Amino acid sequence: MLSRKGIIPEEYVLTRLAEDPAEPRYHARERRARFVAKNGNCNVAHKNIREQGRFLQDVFTTLVDLKWHHTLLIFTMSFLCSWLLFAMAWWLIAFAHGDLDHSTKTEAGENDATFIPCVTSIHSFSSAFLFSIEVQVTIGFGGRMVTEECPFAVLVLIVQNIVGLMVNAIMLGCIFMKTAQAHRRAETLIFSKHAVIAMRHGRLCFMLRVGDLRKSMIISATIRMQVVRKTTSPEGEVVPLHQVDIPMENGVGGNSIFLVAPLIIYHVIDANSPLYDLAPSDLHHHQDLEIIVILEGVVETTGITTQARTSYLADEILWGQRFVPIVAEEDGRYSVDYSKFGNTVKVPTPACTARQLEEDRTLLDSLPLASPKGPLRKRSVASAKPRLKPKFSISLDALS
Repeated sequence: MLSRKGIIPEEYVLTRLAEDPAEPRYHARERRARFVAKNGNCNVAHKNIREQGRFLQDVFTTLVDLKWHHTLLIFTMSFLCSWLLFAMAWWLIAFAHGDLDHSTKTEAGENDATFIPCVTSIHSFSSAFLFSIEVQVTIGFGGRMVTEECPFAVLVLIVQNIVGLMVNAIMLGCIFMKTAQAHRRAETLIFSKHAVIAMRHGRLCFMLRVGDLRKSMIISATIRMQVVRKTTSPEGEVVPLHQVDIPMENGVGGNSIFLVAPLIIYHVIDANSPLYDLAPSDLHHHQDLEIIVILEGVVETTGITTQARTSYLADEILWGQRFVPIVAEEDGRYSVDYSKFGNTVKVPTPACTARQLEEDRTLLDSLPLASPKGPLRKRSVASAKPRLKPKFSISLDALS
């Protein structure tokens, strides 16, 4: 909805609407299945689970994980069933004590002043149902009340109050947890739609951009990355989803980030990297490669741990490009232009693997990289030639 209103650019909104609608469907069928979708959902279907009773051992989590319409249905039915159950109990108490017969005689004109009912004004099951609602939700209209004539009625009153408190606590807690789930905060943690590979500090690096749309911070934010691909062990065992952790780096080093403004997180492709033999020709949709990025942190306002996820397939990695700057200083403060969040520009990058670049560093000599004499270097003020002063001047007297 935010992207439709123009509040958030569509190219990096973490919803299903962020997928490119112009992409042909046959192209999506040819590419490998995602392990993690762009919006962070895990593309895994659990089938043939025979021990379904394990879900009932943790009823609260099962209720929270249900869809909203199922949760609201259970919420409504739990109250209705408890009201009907205790309405039946009150009706049976009134029937056993003869309160219903006394009410019939009173309506016929026969009045016995010595008769004390268990619950006053119980004439039928409808009045018993109304009394059950009054007891459980503590409305107390005053027309019906429990007397001291029947000790069993007092016991039922105590039991219904306890059961009502338990139903309220469980159902209201379930609704609160569904509205305050941690993944809701992750909707405003955004990743760039594409990742890039380019040179940084003389080495090939895998880079992506991450940002937070809210002003409230993510405390102790950490980011990690995994490569998922199909592998075969030396013994012939096929591992369809082999996960390998690879280190991520940022401007201060390590995987802990201070996510106030968008950051470019990068991974140095060295000899220990799973991308060491990745070449530009491998970045196509047939390549069995998926890079998963996971951002974790504590929400500052609620103290709940949240996690945002995304993934990049091989054809979503751009070789020889880097992200454009989006942070600028304006009027004494830093401003972020989110309209350029995913924009990239081409930069000189060797079209070879990191292994080949490590073995032959002369491949960098043919690249028009920035140098002191290159066009990308700004002119130094000290080395700039001083401006010559004019040798003549025009006075006002000469003009007059």
